[in-house]
Amino acid sequence: MEVTERARLRREDAAARLRALADALASNNEVEFEREGLRFKVRVPDEVDFKLEVEIGDDEREVEIELKW
Repeated sequence: MEVTERARLRREDAAARLRALADALASNNEVEFEREGLRFKVRVPDEVDFKLEVEIGDDEREVEIELKW
């Protein structure tokens, strides 16, 4: 199963979403997502693989954060 979401947000709103995810990771052993009326809970172990990738091109910049377990 894969759920993908793309949205154009204000920088502050994107930061708020990242903060909410970070808070859930720090305080729970699962994170919860709600999309189109469906609620998903994903169990997260105590240790995860973390990847941060930054790409800088002529016209576009990208920061990609990946968590795997």
